[in-house]
Amino acid sequence: MAAGERMAMKVFYGRHHVRVHRFLVRLLRSDTAAEDVIGDVFFDVWQQANRYEARASVTTWLLSIARFKALSQLRRRTTDALEPEAAEAIADDADDPEVTLQKADKAAVMRQCLDRLPPIHREVIDLVYYHEQSLDEVAQILGIPENTVKTRVFHARKRLSDLLAAAGIDRGWP
Repeated sequence: MAAGERMAMKVFYGRHHVRVHRFLVRLLRSDTAAEDVIGDVFFDVWQQANRYEARASVTTWLLSIARFKALSQLRRRTTDALEPEAAEAIADDADDPEVTLQKADKAAVMRQCLDRLPPIHREVIDLVYYHEQSLDEVAQILGIPENTVKTRVFHARKRLSDLLAAAGIDRGWP
């Protein structure tokens, strides 16, 4: 890619676009916004390929670029419109946890609980568990110390555990 080979870029895109898309959807909470940003991410990768220094894995470098683009997109947003899926996922306050569980499967409840985490916690959970990044790689992507990542993961897991318990899902849930 650094030499300008289009085929190398096509292979790179094919190998990484799904992971980047999922990462962006979780950060931006919108499939449409993720689609808008993903093109910018891979365009920047194409332009900056010759500047890649291999200090981190390619995935770490790529997700760092995606994160930067997503944060820029979030700063530009003037309103936070809910997508239909997100609006439907909001639990009715009149329902008790048992009724909520009857309406949704366990995965949907987990997504709702993840969505209720603060962005800094949702971000580390996404990178560690969904993108299988090491704590060191997450620190590089976010530009923060590894110990800060450990602290955020700890607090995110605790908060998520509390939210899941409140939704009627115990710690033994697979």
